[in-house]
Amino acid sequence: MSQLTIAVHGGAGTILKENMTPGLQQRYEQALQQALDTGYDILAAGGSSLDAVTAATVVLEDFPLFNAGKGSVFNHTGGHEMDAAVMEGSGLRAGACSGISGVRNPVLLAKGIMERSEHVMLTGRGAEQFARQLGLSFESEAYFYEETRYRQWQEALEEGKVVLDHNDKKFGTVGAVALDAAGNLAAATSTGGMTNKKYGRVGDSPIIGAGTFADNRTCAVSCTGHGELFIRAVVAHDISCLMEYKGLSLQEACDVVVYDKLVKIGGEGGLIAADAQGNVALPFNSAGMYRGYRNSRGGNEVKIYKD
Repeated sequence: MSQLTIAVHGGAGTILKENMTPGLQQRYEQALQQALDTGYDILAAGGSSLDAVTAATVVLEDFPLFNAGKGSVFNHTGGHEMDAAVMEGSGLRAGACSGISGVRNPVLLAKGIMERSEHVMLTGRGAEQFARQLGLSFESEAYFYEETRYRQWQEALEEGKVVLDHNDKKFGTVGAVALDAAGNLAAATSTGGMTNKKYGRVGDSPIIGAGTFADNRTCAVSCTGHGELFIRAVVAHDISCLMEYKGLSLQEACDVVVYDKLVKIGGEGGLIAADAQGNVALPFNSAGMYRGYRNSRGGNEVKIYKD
């Protein structure tokens, strides 16, 4: 039986302890732990890594302080456009959605696209129509309203800027990676994108190989960062390639991409990754990253700031 492993993230960026109250930090840490426990319980019961990462991501989407699902930021017109993706490493199957509104849990739509359509990515109204066919839950605009997010949007409108997220500069994507007892890897990522984004902008999260990737031969990866740079660097797939073609370890491959390749093009952020041996890597080149992991060796850790 393979080593059971799950890791989650809730975004990276300028996350500083001096800007965090003890109560708020506790809320973040509890949400990360809840996501880990939810996913791990599925793995421990013999469930698949795909189901584990999906369930963990649902927990994070339902937590209003993360920029995904309920906590998604406002776009330029005052609405919410969400993106998500899932991928499983056994057969390289993947599903993704982008530019969707009203769907309570975009990651469930991404999983449904993978499992119940012949496509990989659906967008906008077509994706929402498919979500209704799947019987997924929809919510009103009031469900996605969050006062802090609204104020951020108003400030961005006044300044005429597209803002990465909040807390000065934060990439508020959420995601999970896991290895199950059968040795299968999976990854999931979900995001609300950038505050005040225009023109149907899409970041790296739903793009397979950029923000999300899984291959049993190498690793599973979920990214959080400045999406345009992560797309250009094809971050998630590049880590897999460094392992497959150069024989690098998971940590070595992650270090090359996050601390060298991304930095050279001005890419800020981080990622979580797991390999077929149950190793995890949680590198980031920003001030902090909401992150954690749990495994069947007794490892369990949740962190926000740099060590």
